[in-house]
Amino acid sequence: MKVNVYNLDGEPEGEIELPSVFNVPYRPDIIRRAFIAISSLGYQPQGRDPMAGKRTSAESWGTGHGVARVPRIKGSRHPASGKGAFAPMTVGGRRAHPPKVEKNIVKLINKKEKTLALKSAIASTANIDLVKKRGHIFDESKRLPLVVVSELEKINSAKEIKEVFKKIDVWADIERVKNRKRVRSGKGKMRGRKYKRAVGPLIVISEDKGIVKAARNFPGVDIIKVKNLSVKHLAPGGVAGRLTIWTQSAIDMLKNRFNEG
Repeated sequence: MKVNVYNLDGEPEGEIELPSVFNVPYRPDIIRRAFIAISSLGYQPQGRDPMAGKRTSAESWGTGHGVARVPRIKGSRHPASGKGAFAPMTVGGRRAHPPKVEKNIVKLINKKEKTLALKSAIASTANIDLVKKRGHIFDESKRLPLVVVSELEKINSAKEIKEVFKKIDVWADIERVKNRKRVRSGKGKMRGRKYKRAVGPLIVISEDKGIVKAARNFPGVDIIKVKNLSVKHLAPGGVAGRLTIWTQSAIDMLKNRFNEG
């Protein structure tokens, strides 16, 4: 399959033969599994103090007192004496089944499945229906994936890269991301993640010659090298079809990564 290669003015400059990885079938189930497995590596173990709710003198009185056999605080002539404690249903008691730090929270995935998920996610960047379904705004007359000349990697100013975004018709997608910033629902607002923002275009490069510094501050835009490319970048949230801009040299390196010449 061949697609156009666009120059920095947004004009077709030639064609390039895409590697066969772009012909891999769409597998949303495998992509989702791989995304969860990769994301789980960043989860932080959390649990409760094993002694929480147990630091008390409470002991059951046993039978024959006409009261429930709940552990009760020892002593007399003070407000807490005889008060229920330690048991899960008492005020300040232990938890019946507290979360534990030793819980295995890392999800595993087979190497071949992980590779298939990556290939399927790469192929999804060429599927116009999946890209539209994710909500991206782009020029639908241009055939996906969007391949740009390797000179894109040498741009080192935000002003220049903004002009390129406009000429290749992806600036509207960045504006969409900018206008989609909103306050998160729930208690996450109190835990360092108050805002939610949509995801914009992904730029895949062979090496950084200045573009990372130029484009990193645009909302929703991510820049990644081919060798570091993963499902997490191509399918945010486990949903494939991210609007992706490939440089011509990145496509060539992609062939080498999957041993296609």
